[in-house]
Amino acid sequence: MIELVPPIESPCVNICRVERGSCVGCGRTVAEIARWGSTTDEDRSAVMAELPARMARLRKAG
Repeated sequence: MIELVPPIESPCVNICRVERGSCVGCGRTVAEIARWGSTTDEDRSAVMAELPARMARLRKAG
């Protein structure tokens, strides 16, 4: 029997361009993106909670 693994929650919106160390599509840093699949649920949740403020700063910086 094949066991299905639930997908990992991701903020990716398929706009993958890094400027000033962060993705302009999702707001994650390059390091966060690289470790996303192997990090803990708690770490991913903490990053997800920070992303709205990061994206606001990225939009403001233009």
